[in-house]
Amino acid sequence: MAEIGIFLDRDGTINEEIEYLRSPDQIRLIPKAADAIREFNTLGFKVFILTNQSGIAHGIFNENDLKEIHEKLLSILKKSNAKIDHIYYCPHHPEGKIEQYRKICNCRKPMTGMFETAAKEYNINLSRSFVIGDKKIDIEAGNNCGAFSILVLTGYGKSELERCRESNTKIDFVAEDLYNAVQFIKNKSMEEV
Repeated sequence: MAEIGIFLDRDGTINEEIEYLRSPDQIRLIPKAADAIREFNTLGFKVFILTNQSGIAHGIFNENDLKEIHEKLLSILKKSNAKIDHIYYCPHHPEGKIEQYRKICNCRKPMTGMFETAAKEYNINLSRSFVIGDKKIDIEAGNNCGAFSILVLTGYGKSELERCRESNTKIDFVAEDLYNAVQFIKNKSMEEV
Protein backbone atom coordinates (compact mmCIF):
# COMPACT_ATOMS: atom_id res chain seq x y z
CA MET A 1 0.00 0.00 0.00
CA ALA A 2 1.23 3.49 -0.84
CA GLU A 3 2.57 5.62 2.01
CA ILE A 4 1.51 9.07 3.18
CA GLY A 5 4.22 11.69 2.74
CA ILE A 6 4.88 14.88 4.65
CA PHE A 7 6.54 17.34 2.27
CA LEU A 8 8.20 20.19 4.14
CA ASP A 9 9.65 23.40 2.84
CA ARG A 10 12.98 24.17 4.55
CA ASP A 11 13.59 27.89 5.15
CA GLY A 12 10.87 29.57 7.19
CA THR A 13 9.20 26.23 7.94
CA ILE A 14 11.85 24.12 9.71
CA ASN A 15 14.66 26.64 10.18
CA GLU A 16 14.52 30.40 10.51
CA GLU A 17 14.26 32.30 7.25
CA ILE A 18 17.55 33.83 6.11
CA GLU A 19 17.69 35.11 2.55
CA TYR A 20 20.05 32.77 0.69
CA LEU A 21 21.18 30.77 3.71
CA ARG A 22 24.71 29.85 2.59
CA SER A 23 26.50 28.47 5.65
CA PRO A 24 25.77 25.67 8.13
CA ASP A 25 26.50 28.20 10.90
CA GLN A 26 23.38 30.16 9.92
CA ILE A 27 20.95 27.34 10.69
CA ARG A 28 18.59 28.06 13.59
CA LEU A 29 15.60 25.79 14.04
CA ILE A 30 12.18 27.32 14.51
CA PRO A 31 10.98 26.42 18.05
CA LYS A 32 9.37 22.95 18.23
CA ALA A 33 10.15 22.15 14.56
CA ALA A 34 12.26 19.13 15.58
CA ASP A 35 9.45 18.00 17.93
CA ALA A 36 6.99 18.21 15.02
CA ILE A 37 9.22 16.15 12.72
CA ARG A 38 9.71 13.55 15.48
CA GLU A 39 5.91 13.33 15.84
CA PHE A 40 5.54 12.80 12.09
CA ASN A 41 8.10 9.97 12.42
CA THR A 42 6.18 8.46 15.34
CA LEU A 43 2.94 8.58 13.35
CA GLY A 44 4.66 6.50 10.64
CA PHE A 45 4.75 9.13 7.90
CA LYS A 46 7.62 9.48 5.45
CA VAL A 47 9.09 12.97 5.89
CA PHE A 48 10.76 14.91 3.09
CA ILE A 49 12.26 18.35 2.65
CA LEU A 50 11.63 19.89 -0.77
CA THR A 51 13.41 23.18 -1.26
CA ASN A 52 14.06 25.62 -4.09
CA GLN A 53 17.73 26.62 -3.89
CA SER A 54 18.17 29.18 -6.67
CA GLY A 55 21.21 30.59 -4.82
CA ILE A 56 23.13 27.85 -6.67
CA ALA A 57 21.93 29.13 -10.06
CA HIS A 58 22.75 32.69 -9.00
CA GLY A 59 26.30 31.72 -7.94
CA ILE A 60 25.75 32.70 -4.28
CA PHE A 61 26.71 29.22 -3.05
CA ASN A 62 27.35 25.85 -4.66
CA GLU A 63 26.04 22.31 -4.31
CA ASN A 64 28.86 21.35 -1.90
CA ASP A 65 27.88 24.26 0.37
CA LEU A 66 24.27 23.07 0.24
CA LYS A 67 25.37 19.52 1.11
CA GLU A 68 27.15 20.84 4.22
CA ILE A 69 24.09 22.88 5.21
CA HIS A 70 21.86 19.82 4.88
CA GLU A 71 24.28 17.60 6.81
CA LYS A 72 24.24 20.12 9.67
CA LEU A 73 20.43 20.37 9.58
CA LEU A 74 20.05 16.58 9.66
CA SER A 75 22.57 16.39 12.51
CA ILE A 76 20.64 18.96 14.57
CA LEU A 77 17.38 17.10 13.95
CA LYS A 78 18.97 13.75 14.80
CA LYS A 79 19.89 15.08 18.27
CA SER A 80 16.13 15.45 18.85
CA ASN A 81 15.43 11.98 17.38
CA ALA A 82 13.81 13.61 14.36
CA LYS A 83 14.43 11.97 10.98
CA ILE A 84 14.09 13.25 7.42
CA ASP A 85 13.75 10.43 4.89
CA HIS A 86 15.15 12.44 1.99
CA ILE A 87 15.99 16.01 0.99
CA TYR A 88 15.16 17.08 -2.56
CA TYR A 89 16.27 20.42 -3.91
CA CYS A 90 16.00 22.40 -7.11
CA PRO A 91 19.18 24.34 -8.00
CA HIS A 92 17.68 25.93 -11.12
CA HIS A 93 16.43 29.39 -11.99
CA PRO A 94 15.46 30.70 -15.43
CA GLU A 95 17.58 33.83 -14.85
CA GLY A 96 20.52 32.14 -13.12
CA LYS A 97 24.09 33.42 -13.62
CA ILE A 98 25.55 29.90 -13.79
CA GLU A 99 24.72 28.49 -17.20
CA GLN A 100 24.32 24.83 -16.24
CA TYR A 101 21.57 25.81 -13.76
CA ARG A 102 19.89 28.49 -15.91
CA LYS A 103 16.74 26.84 -17.12
CA ILE A 104 13.03 26.38 -16.74
CA CYS A 105 12.60 23.00 -15.08
CA ASN A 106 9.79 20.91 -13.68
CA CYS A 107 11.42 20.56 -10.24
CA ARG A 108 11.23 24.21 -9.12
CA LYS A 109 8.18 24.69 -6.91
CA PRO A 110 5.33 25.31 -7.66
CA MET A 111 6.05 22.68 -10.33
CA THR A 112 5.69 19.10 -9.12
CA GLY A 113 8.89 17.35 -10.28
CA MET A 114 10.41 16.89 -6.79
CA PHE A 115 7.09 15.55 -5.46
CA GLU A 116 6.76 13.09 -8.35
CA THR A 117 10.32 11.87 -7.82
CA ALA A 118 9.68 11.30 -4.10
CA ALA A 119 6.38 9.55 -4.84
CA LYS A 120 8.11 7.20 -7.24
CA GLU A 121 11.18 6.52 -5.06
CA TYR A 122 9.23 6.02 -1.82
CA ASN A 123 5.84 4.73 -3.03
CA ILE A 124 3.95 7.83 -1.81
CA ASN A 125 0.28 8.48 -2.48
CA LEU A 126 0.34 12.23 -3.22
CA SER A 127 -3.44 12.62 -2.90
CA ARG A 128 -3.25 11.46 0.75
CA SER A 129 -0.10 13.47 1.54
CA PHE A 130 0.55 16.89 3.05
CA VAL A 131 2.61 19.82 1.77
CA ILE A 132 3.67 22.32 4.45
CA GLY A 133 5.42 25.60 3.79
CA ASP A 134 5.52 29.33 4.45
CA LYS A 135 5.11 30.53 0.85
CA LYS A 136 2.40 30.71 -1.77
CA ILE A 137 4.55 28.56 -4.09
CA ASP A 138 4.47 25.74 -1.48
CA ILE A 139 0.69 25.91 -1.36
CA GLU A 140 0.47 26.03 -5.16
CA ALA A 141 2.82 23.03 -5.41
CA GLY A 142 0.64 21.09 -2.99
CA ASN A 143 -2.46 21.99 -4.99
CA ASN A 144 -0.70 21.09 -8.26
CA CYS A 145 0.17 17.58 -7.06
CA GLY A 146 -3.23 16.98 -5.43
CA ALA A 147 -1.97 16.95 -1.83
CA PHE A 148 -3.39 18.67 1.25
CA SER A 149 -1.74 22.12 1.52
CA ILE A 150 -0.85 23.76 4.84
CA LEU A 151 0.55 27.29 5.17
CA VAL A 152 2.59 27.94 8.32
CA LEU A 153 2.73 31.50 9.68
CA THR A 154 6.45 31.29 10.45
CA GLY A 155 9.02 32.65 7.97
CA TYR A 156 7.17 34.58 5.26
CA GLY A 157 3.86 32.95 6.21
CA LYS A 158 1.94 36.00 7.41
CA SER A 159 2.62 38.12 4.31
CA GLU A 160 2.20 35.08 2.04
CA LEU A 161 -1.22 34.40 3.59
CA GLU A 162 -2.30 37.80 2.24
CA ARG A 163 -0.87 36.96 -1.19
CA CYS A 164 -2.79 33.67 -1.21
CA ARG A 165 -6.01 35.42 -0.25
CA GLU A 166 -5.55 38.13 -2.89
CA SER A 167 -5.00 35.52 -5.61
CA ASN A 168 -7.69 33.10 -4.30
CA THR A 169 -5.08 30.37 -3.86
CA LYS A 170 -6.72 27.44 -2.07
CA ILE A 171 -5.16 26.74 1.35
CA ASP A 172 -6.47 23.66 3.16
CA PHE A 173 -5.25 24.76 6.60
CA VAL A 174 -3.33 27.67 8.14
CA ALA A 175 -1.06 26.65 11.06
CA GLU A 176 0.79 28.84 13.53
CA ASP A 177 3.92 26.73 12.97
CA LEU A 178 5.05 23.23 12.06
CA TYR A 179 4.16 21.88 15.50
CA ASN A 180 0.60 23.23 15.15
CA ALA A 181 0.47 21.59 11.70
CA VAL A 182 1.38 18.15 13.06
CA GLN A 183 -1.34 18.43 15.73
CA PHE A 184 -3.87 19.22 13.01
CA ILE A 185 -2.70 16.29 10.85
CA LYS A 186 -2.77 13.95 13.84
CA ASN A 187 -6.40 14.93 14.59
CA LYS A 188 -7.33 14.66 10.92
CA SER A 189 -5.76 11.18 10.71
CA MET A 190 -7.66 10.05 13.83
CA GLU A 191 -10.95 11.23 12.28
CA GLU A 192 -10.30 9.13 9.19
CA VAL A 193 -9.55 5.91 11.10
